[in-house]
Amino acid sequence: MSAPPVGAVGREHPRLEGRDKVTGAARYAVEYPTDDVTYGWVVPATATRGRISRIDVTPALAVPGVLDVLHHANAPRLAPGVDQTLFLLQEPAVHYRGEYVAVVVAETIEAAREAARLVLIDYDTEPHSTVLTEHHPDLYRPETVNPGYPTDTTDGDFDAGFAAAEVRVDATYRTPAYHNNPMEPHATTARWRDGRLLVHDSTQGSSPVQATLAQLFGLPAEAVRVVAEHVGGGFGSKGAPKASAVLAALAARHVDRPVRLALTRQQLFGPIGYRTPIIQRVRLGADADGRIGAVCHDAISQTSTVHEFAEQTAVYTRSMYAGRHRRTTHRLVRLDVPTPFWMRAPGECPGAYALESAMDELATACGVDPVELRIRNDPAVDPERGQPFTSRNLVACLREGARRFGWADRDPTPGARRDGRWLVGTGVAGSSYPARARAAAAAATAAPDGTFEVRINATDIGTGARTALWQVAADALVVPLDRVTIRVGDSDLPPAGVAGGSMGTASWSWAVIRACQALREQIRHAPGGALPSNGLTVEASTADEVRAQRPLPRYAYGAHFCKVRVDADTGEVRVDRMLGVFAAGRVVNPTTARSQLIGGMTMGLSMALHEEGLLDERYGDWVNHDLATYHIAVCADVRRIEAYWLPEEDSELNPAGVKGIGEIGIVGSAAAVANAVHHATGVRVRDLPIRLDKLLEQLPAR
Repeated sequence: MSAPPVGAVGREHPRLEGRDKVTGAARYAVEYPTDDVTYGWVVPATATRGRISRIDVTPALAVPGVLDVLHHANAPRLAPGVDQTLFLLQEPAVHYRGEYVAVVVAETIEAAREAARLVLIDYDTEPHSTVLTEHHPDLYRPETVNPGYPTDTTDGDFDAGFAAAEVRVDATYRTPAYHNNPMEPHATTARWRDGRLLVHDSTQGSSPVQATLAQLFGLPAEAVRVVAEHVGGGFGSKGAPKASAVLAALAARHVDRPVRLALTRQQLFGPIGYRTPIIQRVRLGADADGRIGAVCHDAISQTSTVHEFAEQTAVYTRSMYAGRHRRTTHRLVRLDVPTPFWMRAPGECPGAYALESAMDELATACGVDPVELRIRNDPAVDPERGQPFTSRNLVACLREGARRFGWADRDPTPGARRDGRWLVGTGVAGSSYPARARAAAAAATAAPDGTFEVRINATDIGTGARTALWQVAADALVVPLDRVTIRVGDSDLPPAGVAGGSMGTASWSWAVIRACQALREQIRHAPGGALPSNGLTVEASTADEVRAQRPLPRYAYGAHFCKVRVDADTGEVRVDRMLGVFAAGRVVNPTTARSQLIGGMTMGLSMALHEEGLLDERYGDWVNHDLATYHIAVCADVRRIEAYWLPEEDSELNPAGVKGIGEIGIVGSAAAVANAVHHATGVRVRDLPIRLDKLLEQLPAR
């Protein structure tokens, strides 16, 4: 086989499925053709805590086209032992307002929706607790924090080091609940046939959904097939099996017909996960030149009474900047609320907002440029583990970003620059995210006509993963792109982990490369170089290689720069420019990489200025249940946004040399916006979002 003139990896290429998506040919979870299909509609609890004492479904069953209403008294039984949040319709207990307590199944979606409104439920209610505070009497120390980090860490003597510091920062930062809101809601089509279950699901990983459904319904894994060929976003909320898959499968078994069930936008605010509100106290002690000697990061967040989820908020601080005396802690409280879950860069995103804001406050207190302060505190080795990083280019990102942004011209004095009625400011923040990989398997087939097919149960949630793996496969096979096809998103394919944790491409490309390399070896040794009439197939797993990796600190890095204007009369904030520079290993496809980085940066801007889950404390439920009341950033919110990356090679990663870019773009970006607002106004807002009323309270009168 002759090598193509130019390698595919590193070249820009549009998404393989792009045309199908824009023309409507790409089918999502509830769009697959299915005969005799019915429609499900969930009924949420209106009580906050208690038990269902009575359900009257008579009015609902009277709606023409309604087949049945499933609830705890008549739903098929599930096997216990999985995440309790998925043990649905099995008991009368109500753990939080909005919990799914019934499902209507009907011939049409309109009938299902109308009947759901008519289901009458009485509750025996109990006292509830729904509000997170830093002094809640039931705060406790979880055993670990997501996804298995130590809850607390300590090195040296923080209290003594902080007391002895020449300059001290002690600040508390608050972030509200954030809601993932992917474009495609959580949705499932389920069908039973001959004891086997076929599910088309909107998920970030069909293998975990397959395993969970098999356990819940007492089936062997091979009796369940989960397809997720196209997924319209997830941002973490679809990173584990969720309610729609379980409820659709329950309903389909109950009525013995296929069921489509798509949650509405209003039904997504809570039960499928959200980023927990977090209270963070950051203390930094430094000398007069800004060199940190002591750092402490304490994080308080919430979980539910159903299932524990502890966001790893303070983990970001453990490896980011130097400091001899260190301490990080996490505390949790169980409330009568839905279970929080992953949202893009869980832990690192809110943790970076607090630490990078505190770094800006330290720079001001020391009179040191914020970029220079970060450079001075760049550690030579991991501060807590004492091991060298496999690669660490934070300083290079800061310097290149400062050059591109024009940082050298910055007047450091807050509130010093004006443009008419606008106060103008600039801010910076660092960024890091772990570079992980997980075991995966892939298969590669060579056909007699010289074409190849590569198969892996990866999930493309809109990131361009399918295209990136196709490029990787072509280079590993040493053939042109047009001779390679790729299949993803089906549990019948070789198993692979979820699209999450910025480890999708790192994990999947590893398996693809190994399968393609093994196939080339098989072809090389084929008698006479001829293939069998049905082609030649090789499957490879990376389990042993991944297990043998040395436990070294592996991270991607970045630097965010932001320019804002704040109206001195109204407090209105406008973002003129966002710029990010990243070091994330080898970039497979610049087109999709830039899209990922800009998407993350936009979400960070949205976090800083707009997003806020507003809790009604009486019920433990959010009053904003749609995108009209839960505000997110749009194109008009930033005039110019730029993403760049540095060439970076790291021999301790994976065969493709990639680190993952799905989350590094959001980490630190909210802090860069907040720091720019402070530089513009002299006002430090420590509880997001930065609304105009918070600024007006402190802006001096003109």
